Amino acid sequence: MTTDTPARLLQLLSLLQTPREWPGGELAERLGVSRRTVRRDIDRLRELGYPVQATKGSDGGYRLVAGKAMPPLVLDDEEAVAIAVGLRAGAGHAIEGVDEASVRALAKLEQVLPARLRHRVSTLQAATTPLTGTDAASVAPETLTVMASAVAGHERLRFAYRAGDGAASRRLTEPYRLVSTGRRWYLVAYDLDRADWRTFRVDRVSEALATGARFAPRELPTGSAAEYLRQSMYRRQETYTFTVTFAEPAEVVAARLPSWLGAPEPLDAGGCRLRAAVGDKVEWLAVRLAMLDCEFTVLEPEELVRCVRRLGARLTRAGGADGGGGEWPEGGSAVVTGLPGEVP
Repeated sequence: MTTDTPARLLQLLSLLQTPREWPGGELAERLGVSRRTVRRDIDRLRELGYPVQATKGSDGGYRLVAGKAMPPLVLDDEEAVAIAVGLRAGAGHAIEGVDEASVRALAKLEQVLPARLRHRVSTLQAATTPLTGTDAASVAPETLTVMASAVAGHERLRFAYRAGDGAASRRLTEPYRLVSTGRRWYLVAYDLDRADWRTFRVDRVSEALATGARFAPRELPTGSAAEYLRQSMYRRQETYTFTVTFAEPAEVVAARLPSWLGAPEPLDAGGCRLRAAVGDKVEWLAVRLAMLDCEFTVLEPEELVRCVRRLGARLTRAGGADGGGGEWPEGGSAVVTGLPGEVP
């Protein structure tokens, strides 16, 4: 019999978080208490904000249902390790859709994990190697969790940084947001030594340390951290604008396009048009467009038109068909039928 009320409540909560209905008699037997004690404990959980639903019947039953607020979860060892490993794997490789919220969740979870479980998580992480795209930069989950905690707590962050040209520096910042582009993680922060806003590639950060000094968040020059990062990347890169029309409705094309390319606009004929500025090489953009699995026409720039034509001729020859001499005439637009599959 469990005489420690807090311990018994945690045990009861752990049972109720299993998605099933628990008869009152079975709960009493599991906990080693009377049914009356179970009813009192259920009332205590409700007072703490846990929405426990009771059903009538000869034995009566209880189940935890969805409520208006998110109360604390109680996880057993295996569940905690599984969640931490999954979050680490996603966060460490900037998988699209795994954004700052998941990193904050990882930071909270690892903060309360017992030492024995943190060791298990680290061991599993070290023993596995994910297969990721060659252009995806790997990030240490520990770095992300330190940054996420500093962002959430408005705490100044100090770290070592290696720039693209290899130059090393030490930075003291007021971290604002973490932003994932799908391939990389970036930190948007106010650099105190340079008295200006900066963006930092997280895979180039090391020795991240939250200093404990609090700060009042400053107002970004742009409306959001994602928009600031986008403008910052365009300022640093040699960008170009391209225009493409598609023979599919805008909603169909939008579902296949990477989100950072923007949204296509509908055309009267039932197709759509996409005009965007990018910093990718034209060869990579040509491959991305070809892999959307729909017919498209490149209108500009001329360099992209020529690149798409060369790609089309090369694929035609690779397929064993007559390429008509292999070269496309110069000038004009290029019409290409998209190839099935996923963008690498």
